[in-house]
Amino acid sequence: MGDSYKDLIAWQRSIQMTVAVYKYTAGFPKEETYGLSSQLRRAAVSVASNIAEGYARSSTGEYKQFLGMARGSNSEVQTQLIIARELGFGSSQLLDTAEGLSNEVGRLMAGILRNL
Repeated sequence: MGDSYKDLIAWQRSIQMTVAVYKYTAGFPKEETYGLSSQLRRAAVSVASNIAEGYARSSTGEYKQFLGMARGSNSEVQTQLIIARELGFGSSQLLDTAEGLSNEVGRLMAGILRNL
């Protein structure tokens, strides 16, 4: 492992994904501020947070557990992005960016878990 969770490509991409989700949800209807927009943002933040927390844990078992939670949150992000697409919310270009990053984060986390 590297010196810091900040060295992990999965963590770096999850930060980019979170920023993309924030930019995308900024274009949601105002009545969604405490609805889908808020849920999406929380789930996205949770992905990066769980990767970082798991990396900082002392055991491989704990790291795997936190990566599992990060994967769960990433699946939430993907599901909520699909719902937002179906509802026609926000910019489709920003949505595509967020979806692409979420898919990449999912692949990167699967790779980390395979190597643990």
